[in-house]
Amino acid sequence: MRYVIIGAGAVGGAVGGRLAEAGHEVVLVARGAHLAALRADGLRFVTPEGPRTHRLPAVDGPEALGELRADDVLVLTVKTQDSEAALRDWGPSPVAGGGTAAERLPVVCAQNGVESRRLALRRFRRVYGVCVWLPATFVDPGVVAAPGSPLTGILHLGRVPHGTDDTVRRIAAELETARFEAPVVPDVARWQYAKLLGNLANAIEAVSGVLTGEEGLALFARVRAEGAAVLDAAGIAYAGEEEQSRARADKITFKPFDGSERGAGSSWQSLHRGTGTIEADYLNGEIALLGRLHGVPTPLNDLLQRLANTFARERRAAGSMPVTELVRLADEAVAFVQEERAPRP
Repeated sequence: MRYVIIGAGAVGGAVGGRLAEAGHEVVLVARGAHLAALRADGLRFVTPEGPRTHRLPAVDGPEALGELRADDVLVLTVKTQDSEAALRDWGPSPVAGGGTAAERLPVVCAQNGVESRRLALRRFRRVYGVCVWLPATFVDPGVVAAPGSPLTGILHLGRVPHGTDDTVRRIAAELETARFEAPVVPDVARWQYAKLLGNLANAIEAVSGVLTGEEGLALFARVRAEGAAVLDAAGIAYAGEEEQSRARADKITFKPFDGSERGAGSSWQSLHRGTGTIEADYLNGEIALLGRLHGVPTPLNDLLQRLANTFARERRAAGSMPVTELVRLADEAVAFVQEERAPRP
């Protein structure tokens, strides 16, 4: 199979780089300065084994590839806020032998959150979900770092909305030749919702920096508990923390290249690059949406969604709000909701 990585940033670049090293055919899809660097100098891929360069085909969209192949796998790794545009562009692409990508090709949603699965199902017949545990960083245009060792990542895969098939088993087998563990599960949504709860920390990191101090970690515990209460109220199953710990065990160890601590996550990286957008609407915003649908207040996730979007829109520096200020705002948000819901005399 040929893997078309739609969004060759941190996750996409790491998956594409590792697949290419394992001998699989890979096409990278990117834009702007990153695309120019990939075309000019190749993908510079940095891992604990050292840096190397992969000269892979790099395109800006389906027109540059022409007719797609019947054995192509579309791997969607853009941020969720960019999913609709990507699916709209790639869905109508013609496939050799007849039909379109939306009719014939598998699309694999390897992203944070749960919304891209639904967006993909509106257009594509064959949709697969991935729960992505993969420490990776978009360093500079053309440069991606993946510091996990001995595994680069753990990728639970399954069909959407549920089930498995020969295609997902074949994709998983090929990923496992490329330094990934890739369990095939019939209930991939359980793993994605569990990851969603962990990703609620992304906005905290984006606004106030990496979670290392007690105040930040305590705030995240409150935010996660709010999210879990919403999923429980909605009747949505998710893998528990013990189950996740057993799945990960000691399979991925962070191996910094320069002696530094592990960097912040994808939302922090978006602010740091000044992209003007952030994925909070599909992380904290997913909890806010479900809370409104099921009558559960979500003041902490509402606040983080709003702050993260403000930071992105105004291009504020990542991590520039002191965590003490963020905790103060969180306490105020909770107190306001409690007051609103208190019985009136």
